[in-house]
Amino acid sequence: MKKCSFSLLLILLVTTVFVGCGLKNQTFRLIDSAGGPPAGNPNGAYQIPAEAQAEDVSNPDHVVGTGTPESCTSEAFINAVAQGGKIVFNSGGQPVTISLNNSAKIYNLYNNNAVKKVVIDGGGLVTLCGGGKTRILYMNTADQSLGWATNHAQNQEYPQLTVQNITFANGNSMADRSHDGGGAIYVYGGKLKVVNCRFFNNRSAMTGPDVGGGAIRVFAQYNNSPVYIVNSTFGGIEGYGNISSNGGALSSIGVSWTIINSFFSYNEAIGNGGNPKKRGTPGGGSGGAIYNDGNTMTLSIYGTLIENNKVNTHGSAIFFVTNDHSGNIQIKDSVIHNNLGGWWYPVNPGISMHSDTKIVCDNSIIK
Repeated sequence: MKKCSFSLLLILLVTTVFVGCGLKNQTFRLIDSAGGPPAGNPNGAYQIPAEAQAEDVSNPDHVVGTGTPESCTSEAFINAVAQGGKIVFNSGGQPVTISLNNSAKIYNLYNNNAVKKVVIDGGGLVTLCGGGKTRILYMNTADQSLGWATNHAQNQEYPQLTVQNITFANGNSMADRSHDGGGAIYVYGGKLKVVNCRFFNNRSAMTGPDVGGGAIRVFAQYNNSPVYIVNSTFGGIEGYGNISSNGGALSSIGVSWTIINSFFSYNEAIGNGGNPKKRGTPGGGSGGAIYNDGNTMTLSIYGTLIENNKVNTHGSAIFFVTNDHSGNIQIKDSVIHNNLGGWWYPVNPGISMHSDTKIVCDNSIIK
């Protein structure tokens, strides 16, 4: 059944698949920055607000690499991220894959100074690779090992992290039992913005309720600011999707998202039993592309295509549940279709939400 169905052209995505990043098995098809689906929805034309646009990196604080792909090392990247500021890469104009043995951590304090803005710009040439073993980026204002900047970490303005023009591949956070979720990026506090990025084959916790975010997991954004996802791709073609118990691509609790001109495809929520979990199950399996839980929050989807995502339990495209029934969904100039698995209150196929959740849909297709 359709909530709204207006004319909008669907895309035909033609891409090349290849292997890289130094690991092959049946779970991961590893890639580098020279191929795979492009960033964003090619038919997405929603106007991007100023605060959601890419950051200016014309005067960087750190340059990783000295002119060759080989000089762009994991160590140099991790050191630059710890110091904060604007980070770019010099690979001599060649695509480069940086394989990380450890997560790059955004510090709250570096040399006793507060880290404010961290901007990582890959220039469209860089893939950060977790090798199927390592989360790629970690930021947590409540983690005292990263410096204790304020006494209100749950609502702390800084650090503010922007990642842009870069690919995150084969991140895996399953070894981190304390901070579950976010195979590529985990964020607690501060602010997060993602622009012109691609997320391929990232993994987080595979079972359990309220865990997830194959690519990104977010908590406690400053003053309830939304996370911006702009012109970015999560999966895109078969074999490139992100996987987790809940929220194959994105997962959060109590966080708002504004998603603009982006593409979600072939992501999976593979848990089973929902939340709270049914007796005899491990729990999870909700939100093929996106998992939102919490209280007052807004999910805004503009100029975005969500298709061919899959769940075992609820919300083949989107799981959106606010405990106090105060949240809302806004969808404009978007297509949500051909997602596989269950949902409840089937007014909007592929979206699981409370029957009284307010949803505004304009010039979009949901089927």
